[in-house]
Amino acid sequence: MTDANQPMLSVQGLSTGYGKVTVINDISFAVDPGQWVSIVGNNGAGKTTLLKAVLGLLPVSSGKLVFDGNDMTKAAPNQRIRAGMAFVPQGQQSFGTMTVDENLHVVADRFGVESAERYEEAVEAFPVLKEFRDRRAGLLSGGQRQQLAIARALITRPKLMILDEPTEGIQPNIVADIQCSIRSMSEDKGIGVILVEQKVQFAVERADRYYVLAAGRFIAAGDGGPAAVAEAKESMRV
Repeated sequence: MTDANQPMLSVQGLSTGYGKVTVINDISFAVDPGQWVSIVGNNGAGKTTLLKAVLGLLPVSSGKLVFDGNDMTKAAPNQRIRAGMAFVPQGQQSFGTMTVDENLHVVADRFGVESAERYEEAVEAFPVLKEFRDRRAGLLSGGQRQQLAIARALITRPKLMILDEPTEGIQPNIVADIQCSIRSMSEDKGIGVILVEQKVQFAVERADRYYVLAAGRFIAAGDGGPAAVAEAKESMRV
C-alpha cells in the first residue's frame, strides 16, 4: 500500500540496456495515483526500452523501482501485473478471431474477476465496443482495435496504466476519443498513467507532467497543458 506522502511509482536512477550497451541512463521520475505522465521523444530515444524496464521485461543495471510501496526492482513481469500495472503495447493487440465480448471476458477470466461488472466498466470508456460486441476484433478498424486493447487493460482495474504509442496508425477522430478516455482514467478512476508517444500535442496538452527523452536521458521536463506543447516540441528539436 502506498503511503499518502509517497508516489505510487518511483523510478530512481534507473539504467538499462541490451547486453553491454546502455540505452537508458540514470532516469528518475515518479507517478502519483490519478496522475498522467507523458514521456515524449523521437525514434531511437529509448522510450520503449524504458517501458520494458518499468514492466520488468528488461533487467536494470542500476537504480531502483518502487511500486505501491514495494521494491519491485527485480520483480518479474507477472508480479508487477498482479501488483496493479497494466500494459497496452504498440500495435492495437487483440485476438482477431474472437469477438469484442470474448476479448474482454477472456481477460476477466484470466484474472479471476467478475466478468459482467468489469465488462461494463471497460466499455463505459469506449461505447463503440458495446455497439460492436459481437463483431470479431479482426474486422474492427485500427482505432477500434486500440480502444479494445485499452478496454482489455481496464478490465484488470489497474493502479497504473502504461501505454506505448497508442495513436500509431489511428484516425484523428478516434485519437481524440482516446485522449479523453485517458484523461478520464486518471481524473475519474484515479489510475496513474504513463504514456509514451512521438505525437507531442496528444501526449502533453492534457497530461499532468511530461518528460522529453533523447539518447536515453531526460533533457527537459515540465507540467503538462496546452501551453507546454510548444516548449516540448522545441526540446525535441534540440
